This record gives sequence, C-alpha cells and structure tokens, in this order.
Amino acid sequence: MTNHFLSRRELLKMSAATFAGSTGLNWQKLASEAAESKRPQVAAIYTEFFYISHAYHILHPFLGPYLFNGKLLQPQCDVVSFYGDQFTDRDLSRGVAKKNNIPIYKTIREALCLGGKELAVDAVLSIGEHGTYPDTKYGQTMYPRKRFFDEIVDVMKQSKRFVPVFSDKHYSYRWDWAREMYDTSRKYEFPMMVGSSVPLAVRTIPLEIPYGTELKDAVSIHGGPIEKYDIHGLEVLQSMVEFRKGGETGVSSVQFLKGDELIKAGREGRWSMKLAEAAMQAELGSKKRSLFDKVGKEGTSEPHGILLEYKDGFRATMLKIGSNGVRWNFACRVKGESKPKATTFFPGPWGNRNLFRAFSNAIQYLFVHKKEPYPCERTLLMTGVLDAAMHSYFEKGQAKMKTPQLEFSYKPKNFNQFREMGASWNVITKDIPMPRDFVESDPQPK
Repeated sequence: MTNHFLSRRELLKMSAATFAGSTGLNWQKLASEAAESKRPQVAAIYTEFFYISHAYHILHPFLGPYLFNGKLLQPQCDVVSFYGDQFTDRDLSRGVAKKNNIPIYKTIREALCLGGKELAVDAVLSIGEHGTYPDTKYGQTMYPRKRFFDEIVDVMKQSKRFVPVFSDKHYSYRWDWAREMYDTSRKYEFPMMVGSSVPLAVRTIPLEIPYGTELKDAVSIHGGPIEKYDIHGLEVLQSMVEFRKGGETGVSSVQFLKGDELIKAGREGRWSMKLAEAAMQAELGSKKRSLFDKVGKEGTSEPHGILLEYKDGFRATMLKIGSNGVRWNFACRVKGESKPKATTFFPGPWGNRNLFRAFSNAIQYLFVHKKEPYPCERTLLMTGVLDAAMHSYFEKGQAKMKTPQLEFSYKPKNFNQFREMGASWNVITKDIPMPRDFVESDPQPK
C-alpha cells in the first residue's frame, strides 16, 4: 500500500512552489543567510521523546523546515545536545540523534557543557511533559520541570553565564516552586518563555481585544482532561483578558466546580451561561442546543469549571465541556455592546500538533533575540490559578480559595507576530494525512 503522507522534502518542494511566486520567499537564500550568521547552539532537555510527544512537536521545527503563516522557514538555531530523562520501546531520540549527529548525554550538566566543565550552549529547551511520573494527592502529575530548571541554573551559575531558557507548559505543579523559578529568572536576568501553545492558534472568527478594552465578563472552553488541559484553557482565557482596561491586576480568588454544582452556579449567575453558549456557537454554529448537550459523536464527560475573581473586580470562567481535545473556544462581553464577542482557536487540520509550529517559532525568537515574546507572568499567574483550583477540588470540597499570592500585576504585550493567522492551512489541508517524520520503526503512541 502506498504511503500518502508528505516527507519533509516533499513538503519543502510543495511549499516553495506554492509560495515563491506569491510571496517572493526564497528559502535557499534564507538558509544561506542563516548559515553566515552566528546561530544559537541549543541543548534539548526532555522527559520522553516519542511520536507526537511534546519533545517531538517542539524539536521538529528546530531540526528542519516548517510552515508558519504560509511561509516555509528554516530553523534559526542548531540543536547540539540531547538529555532524555526516560527511554521506552517507543523512543525516537536515538534515531533522531544519530541522523542529526546530536550526542545524547547521561546528565543535564553534560548536555549543557557538551561533555566539558563549562556551559557550552547559548540556549536551553526544557520539555517536561509525558513520561511515567507519580501524581500528587491533588491530581497533578509530578513532572520534573523544577528539577530540570534547577540543574540548568546550577550550570549557568557555576559558569557565570546566563542564557535564555524555555520551559514547556506551566512552571510546576507547586505554586511555591513556580514562583521560585520565575524569581530566579528575574534575579539572574535571563529571558524565559513558558506556557501553552494554544494562544498562538488562528482565531476562526477574527477577534482582537485592544489594550484598554473595558471587559465585563469572559469565558474560555476546552474539551480535554482535568489539569493537563485546564492550563491551556486558562492561558487562552488570560491571553485575551490581560488586555482589559486598567491592565492585569492579579487574581483574588479561585474556585473549582463540576457537574451539578457547576450548573447550579451558572443558573445563579456566578458565571455566564450565555457567554458559554456564544463560545460554543463559535465552534458549532448557531444551531439551537443546550450548553451541556452531547456534541456529535463525543463521549459523555462530566463538565467542570474554574471560576476566577480578579483583584480589580473582573470575573472570568474556564470551562471543560464535552470530550474534544481540540476544542478551544472563547467569548467575552464588552461594556456598551449588547452582543458578546466569540471565537474559536483552530489548531489546524492535524489537531493540536499544528500549534507547535508557531510555538517553536516563538521559542526560536527567544533564543535568537534574547527577548521574551510575551510576558511569562501570564503563565506564572495561571500556574497559581491552576494549583489553587486543584486544591479547591481535591482538598476543600470545591470551596472558594482566597489567593492573595496571585494579586500581582503585569503589563501585557502584543504578540500578534507570533500567532498563526491561518495561511498555513491553505497548504496543509485536512485531505493531507499527518506525516510521521523521525519515525524509523513506526512505533505506535500509547
């Protein structure tokens, strides 16, 4: 049977042919110019590297050409070392390392020093997602992001040289560790990027929140599992509402609710069911349906939500509805406007995998320019919200949690240059099966 997926070479040819005439993109010239300049040397630290893992997705655009906003781009950095925390029968890192002449080191220190005694790289990728790790009593997987970070910082401190660091998803499953990680980056003045890839997805219904917009309420909706996907839903929410009038002030209280308790709170007006309906309509169309009706062929799943009250009196809600892992919806109400504004964040025809093109492009910007593409305080705040929500659910019986530690402000930054605006989905369409680059023995993800 013939394979119909696109190889990197075929994608390169197709994209070059498609865009050379319309955009004047000359990828060969870009590659030549990049080779002439000093390219950041990057150490990649990860928990596991298997097909469609976070390490796979994030490293893919570092190791070959990738599409971003319809243009075929070459990597701006060179990955020069690997450290893997766990290896299984579906591991791809050995084959990828051999193919790309990247050594795999036994320790994080060796990976950062390239086997020597001093820091020998210009930036660090820290990808602490996937792998076999225990859970806390609050349902949080104890990914070793803080351990990775501490070992990275120890090498930089010893070498008296500090370089940009990327750390995947939220800082840590513990708020105190998250705050320590952030404070350490500020103390030693190295730029850092953390957080979710979803805010960079194309908004299917154009929606911008100009700085200073007076928002009255907001809702985001996802369809994935508790905690692991809640952070994405929270970041979608925060990436929009942080531009509201007065700027970000921080969060004063957090409450986790599920099932009947969540629905009761909505009927009592503690969160906006009308906004949630608008957010779901942005995805499903205007067909009349109850908010918690089963969607298509999706399995039944108990809804849950996280209710946020901000220091400035603003309120917002993150909901989990249905069981669609690529559901990313948002709606808000602007003062003086009768109709809500709503959109859905579309990850692309290959599911959430497509989000990592824009994400890795933003990471490379961090490494090349040594500037944070958007505030890492956003993720710090949402890390604290998520931790408080898990305590609300698992420890306090869904009680409201006061969060004075989260009452801090930050200034949002326009990050439009890092967003996928949709042009890439004129090239990669739903009719093109997802490629299986790097997969030598074709292991199946579990």
